[in-house]
Amino acid sequence: MKNLFTSPLLLVYIIFFSSILYAQERTVTGTVTTLENIAIVKAEVKVLSSKVTVLTDSVGNFKVSCLVNDKIKISAKGFSSQKVKIDEKTKEIKINLIFKPGKKSIDVAMGYGHINEKDKSYAITSLKNDDKYGFSKYSNIIDAIVNISPSITYSGGGITIRGEGSLHGSNHALILIDGMESNMSQLSALPPSDVESIDILKGGSASIYGVRGANGVVLITTKKGRDN
Repeated sequence: MKNLFTSPLLLVYIIFFSSILYAQERTVTGTVTTLENIAIVKAEVKVLSSKVTVLTDSVGNFKVSCLVNDKIKISAKGFSSQKVKIDEKTKEIKINLIFKPGKKSIDVAMGYGHINEKDKSYAITSLKNDDKYGFSKYSNIIDAIVNISPSITYSGGGITIRGEGSLHGSNHALILIDGMESNMSQLSALPPSDVESIDILKGGSASIYGVRGANGVVLITTKKGRDN
């Protein structure tokens, strides 16, 4: 008699708690980009509670089911991963992944197909701080940059790459130090001996950076950034 009584009771408990879990479950949609407006394709979106993983589509969108107070981890080769906590108000999220420091990360992202063909980028000039082209012989890193090519100049308080320029506003190149947008004060304060490499992008090669790269891009990777 005891077994006959407890079995229905157990079934009631199972149905009750299942209904609670179902009520907590929600569908979350989102978009994964880099540099604010470039879609990341085939990024992994993982629900940490259930371990369910989906991939972003050709425009960076995804849809996944998760619980309230769950966490979602977004990752893609070449980018630093991010975790997002889901609460009862979360319905749609937008994640902007940041490249890991160094040009190699861009190459890795390209190789895994995370960026569409039209957004692909290749450095026109890539120099490393070695015996062949030592940066330590320069008093500051700006001198090292302008000596890379005659088409690169320092004028008007910024770096200009000849042939690159917007119709409106500044014609200065975008400066990135270890993946972070930086100003000329930060650049001039950077000791040449701390720099691991300098990459110069322009034209179509800088399209991955959207409108910010319209005047070309100067990528600086420090020795500390390389180690990270």
